[in-house]
Amino acid sequence: MLFQSLSPKDLIAQKLHICANSWHLKQVHGHMITSGIHESTWLLAKAVALPTMDSGHYLNQIFERISSPPISSWNSMIRTSAMDSNGKEALLIFRQMKRTNVEPDNLTFPVVAKACGLLCNLYNGLLIHAHVLKSRFSSDIFVQTALVDMYVKCHDLHSARLLFDRMTERDTVSWNSIIGAYSKLGGLAEAFLLFQQLQLDAYCKPDSITIVSLLQSCTMDGNLQAGKCVHCMGIKAGTVLPMPAFNTLISMYARCNDIESAELLFNGMPENVRDVVTWNSMISGFCELGKFLEALMVFRQMGMAGMYPDLSTMLSLLCICSGLGLLPLGKAIHGFGLKSSLDSNISACNSLIAMYSKCKDIGSARFLFDNLPKRTVVSWGAIISGYAQNGLSSEALDLFRAMERPDEVAVVAALSACGNLGALEIGREINKYIDSSGFCSNTIVCNALLDMYAKCGDMVDAHRLFEKIPKTNVISWTTLISGYANNGACDEALRVFFDVLKSGLRPNHISFLAVLSACTHAGRLEKALELFGFMAMEHRIAPKLEHYACVTDLLGRKGLLRQALDLIEKMPMEPDVGIWGALLGACQVHGDIELGEYVAERLFKLDPSSAVSYVVLANIYAAGRQWGDVAKVRAMMKSRGAKKVAGQSFVELAGKVHSFAAEDRCHPEGVEIYKAVNSLTLQLKDAGFEQGMSWVMLHEME
Repeated sequence: MLFQSLSPKDLIAQKLHICANSWHLKQVHGHMITSGIHESTWLLAKAVALPTMDSGHYLNQIFERISSPPISSWNSMIRTSAMDSNGKEALLIFRQMKRTNVEPDNLTFPVVAKACGLLCNLYNGLLIHAHVLKSRFSSDIFVQTALVDMYVKCHDLHSARLLFDRMTERDTVSWNSIIGAYSKLGGLAEAFLLFQQLQLDAYCKPDSITIVSLLQSCTMDGNLQAGKCVHCMGIKAGTVLPMPAFNTLISMYARCNDIESAELLFNGMPENVRDVVTWNSMISGFCELGKFLEALMVFRQMGMAGMYPDLSTMLSLLCICSGLGLLPLGKAIHGFGLKSSLDSNISACNSLIAMYSKCKDIGSARFLFDNLPKRTVVSWGAIISGYAQNGLSSEALDLFRAMERPDEVAVVAALSACGNLGALEIGREINKYIDSSGFCSNTIVCNALLDMYAKCGDMVDAHRLFEKIPKTNVISWTTLISGYANNGACDEALRVFFDVLKSGLRPNHISFLAVLSACTHAGRLEKALELFGFMAMEHRIAPKLEHYACVTDLLGRKGLLRQALDLIEKMPMEPDVGIWGALLGACQVHGDIELGEYVAERLFKLDPSSAVSYVVLANIYAAGRQWGDVAKVRAMMKSRGAKKVAGQSFVELAGKVHSFAAEDRCHPEGVEIYKAVNSLTLQLKDAGFEQGMSWVMLHEME
């Protein structure tokens, strides 16, 4: 009854007011046409100004029907294009408006500046700024704030700061814009200085957006103390923190390694207040710290709370599967994702490739990669890294060659493959690519290149590269120490280790493992024991299994078998196969049958399917001519189904890597190769070298 008392124009205006989408608009527009009022500039302008439309093309058709569009209609069209992330279209409409001699107002410039920011087009942004300076809105606070934001998005922080400093009037939005700029670009110190100035502004005060910006900056910088200060300042200022701010706080504490504070905040929130972002912040926080079991527990709680996972949750779950090697769960997530169109998201597909690779299902990873509709550099990096991590180094290098412009991640994976294969010439070719691509300033890439040279035995180039790294870190030093250790240069490894101490860097547990390995290879027992104590007493680094394995191996090599056993039994953790294996090898070298039997029993319990322990024990018996015990070990090995995995060796020739396994005669030049091997064997015999009993037993038992 209300609509019936209105004129046709007023009735259409009422209906336009309640339009929710383009379908509604089309119905009302049809009514306008049938009523004969479809030429009304007033109604067409109202239609164009609708903020909730989802069809820019249809609005454009209506706009073209307006004979002389008012500035409000032009603004509506520019705003609609900018909201659709089509900055180019918005700028074209602005140019069309200028050509029709319609002067922009204070609502036009902010939207056009936003369009320039969307395009990251500084040149057009400067042109818009010039238009503003010629207009009467050069001092308008909203226009100036929009220009500051435009410069920030175009990565011209200098111009943004100049404009901000010259603003005669500022509001909280202006302050948030410049503080947020420094926060996003890593300028934590400058962001805090601006925050202090904001607190002195009598007309403005920080709000939740200010706090969130600063917290994000603290998270990027990994500065926990600064993050705590922001949290306290937010509380003291009486700022009411909305849910996004609480989520940012949880994320900040988690990523700054203060997971206890993150949990305290999380547990202090009522369960009905937590949203999916809150749960994701906790899950991803645990994942980034490598606490995958705890992350999985939080996910279970999330399900029990009735919260439905989103894409971010799925990505965190895939990270958990990768960290724990949970292939069945990873497949279940993949299946769930297929129902939720997860396979259409490239980030999710890349995470799935990484998950399958880390769970040693490289076949599924490759299938996903081959069926990607669009491959990114991340996709290539994930599959190349997957092949390298699974010992398929030749395949990794083949993929690397097929990639058009490898990024740093792919380069690091390819260098790892070269190191595994000993492919020095290919590594040198990659080095040339690194120099030409400007990756030589990336410390991670330089460390990978250093590791490649070291593993390929070229310590001269490794040391030369080390001296050129623009910013060395503890990983660079440790890689150099490991290189010298693995190439038998114990004195050089020790020298570099003590250079680390002189430089002020704190060695980590891997640094100590590298220098202990050097001592092990060189038989430097006293120095190894000194470093072992130095690690625990001076640097408060608790020895891990690997450190105990080095000392145990060295004691065994020196014939101090009982001392080695005593060290193992006093360890604060359970010994693994590596430690018992090192002691069993020492028992073989020194012919200690009694201790060998004791150690072998421990190994059989830990890994009954591995043939190595049986072979070594049989060799110990054979050396003592206890043939009956040899037969028993062989029978035990057979009954338990223990098999020896054939070893492989690699030879690089003319940039191509050739692989060989025991008794492998599949190589195209196998006949000539084995002729050369037999010739070398005869020459060794003539020189007085004989194959030991250990080799005979290994050969017989394969």
